[in-house]
Amino acid sequence: MERCLYIVPTPIGNLTDITLRACEVLASVDVIAAEDTRHSRKLLNHLNIDTPMWAYHEHVDDGVTERLVAQLVGGKAIALISDAGTPLVSDPGFRLVRAAQDAQCPVVPLPGPCAAITALSASGLPTDRFAFEGFLPAKAGPRAARLQALSQRDHTVVFYEAPHRILATLEAMLLEFGAEREVVLARELTKSFETIRRAPLAVLLDWVRADSNQQRGEQVLLVGPASKSTVAVDPAADSLLMRLALELPPRKAAAIVAEVYGLKARQVYERLLALKV
Repeated sequence: MERCLYIVPTPIGNLTDITLRACEVLASVDVIAAEDTRHSRKLLNHLNIDTPMWAYHEHVDDGVTERLVAQLVGGKAIALISDAGTPLVSDPGFRLVRAAQDAQCPVVPLPGPCAAITALSASGLPTDRFAFEGFLPAKAGPRAARLQALSQRDHTVVFYEAPHRILATLEAMLLEFGAEREVVLARELTKSFETIRRAPLAVLLDWVRADSNQQRGEQVLLVGPASKSTVAVDPAADSLLMRLALELPPRKAAAIVAEVYGLKARQVYERLLALKV
């Protein structure tokens, strides 16, 4: 096989979702650069492929990248794979691809599985425009700030999330996006317990809270576009709203804030309910 860096997608769950071309490349290259060699060994064993592997994850130093590129320059063929799905989508392969290009080595991408696209195709949300945001920050403050920045997007937004953070993320989304924003949870795609559900954010959050099984496995969250009537999240308005709600009935507090900021009272009232969850 000629000198080349192949970008090879692997299954996101169901092992039969690998392409014939991917199998051919993995069996023919000189080296496979894998995010987790122990994880990838299971797939290669299933495919009866014994190509040597190098670990290539976010913690490897630049020396590993340099040695792999040296092999490419020397005429070797290398395949880059991630733990699951298409490499470089929320994984560290970017450095190797860039270094290979800088060394004038061909980079050939293969099409194949991707959890974000798989989830989007079955979400029921608009697909003419969408953005992939990957994983949100793990800490509450940066996560809230990022969600606030995304709250008025007029297209579908796709996130990955770890199972132990799914509840916290949905709760943060409720505060920033509102109870009625349409959201999809796509869980364990292509696996035995695959689940895809679309619902208003408050409804989906209650469902996930009530069923611990929905807090397990690989998670993709998709948020529908903001409606034209969605209230822009203004921290000052929120602060005033919460202070007034301590002294006044909710609808009265919402009416005052709506008048001050030129908003619709019903929308401000819904915002207050979301903030108090």
